[in-house]
Amino acid sequence: MTSSRTPNGLLVLPKRDSRQTRTLLGVLGAVVVLVVWQVVAAAQVFGTAVPTVFATAGKLAALLGTREFWAELSVTVGIALAGLVFSAVLGILLGVLIGTSPLIRSLTLAVFEFLKPIPPIVILPLAVMVLGPTWPMAFVLVAFGCSLAIVMQTASGVQDTDPVALATARSFGMKPLEIKARIVLPSASPFIGTAMRVAAPTALVIAVVAGLLGGAPGLGRSIYQAQAAGNFSTLYALVLVLGLLGLVFHWTSSWAEAKALHWHPSHREVSL
Repeated sequence: MTSSRTPNGLLVLPKRDSRQTRTLLGVLGAVVVLVVWQVVAAAQVFGTAVPTVFATAGKLAALLGTREFWAELSVTVGIALAGLVFSAVLGILLGVLIGTSPLIRSLTLAVFEFLKPIPPIVILPLAVMVLGPTWPMAFVLVAFGCSLAIVMQTASGVQDTDPVALATARSFGMKPLEIKARIVLPSASPFIGTAMRVAAPTALVIAVVAGLLGGAPGLGRSIYQAQAAGNFSTLYALVLVLGLLGLVFHWTSSWAEAKALHWHPSHREVSL
């Protein structure tokens, strides 16, 4: 594959070469961070609060061999995915209703505008008081933190539907439910895809915070226990696991969005 130039004279690399370049730069950046971490830890700039990369890697390897670690990991991922799926179903249904019904939009606008700026951590104390430090509490927090954005994005996508397409569908005698399924939802799908891509890592973060600050089961609670015990190598190892999980959630959601919206112009691959 060869490179090309734009009318302005800018060099455009082939898409495959561009991806390889980004991957190499990402790996290089990660290596630089690890080297700096090792140097800072070996020099004890922060005392013993920052373990070396090798000590953290050793503790991570030890954690991978324990049944407790995998149980806590499964709980965290399960809560995040369950809350995300629930938020997607609820958010898309409410978003379509709000976007297609001026009456429902008027009834719910003030409520959603009031709830939108409230982060899940603010209602965490209330959730703990009502549900206790349990997985249902974490699930409620994830659902609250993810569903609002999906609702608002879906409603915006529905309202952005081409009125000419709607009029054409009605002229062909399509029923309202069929119009929503064949016209409205495909038009709103890029908005929904963006909301889901953003909500996926958010669900993981909220599930961890629910354990870290609310005592819910999962990796968040394990991180708190490691910090309280002064076990810094375990603490950093768990943070690394969460970072890797975040990457997996982000890449998976981006891949799913690209596959689901392969027909959309923003996801079409143009060969140079």
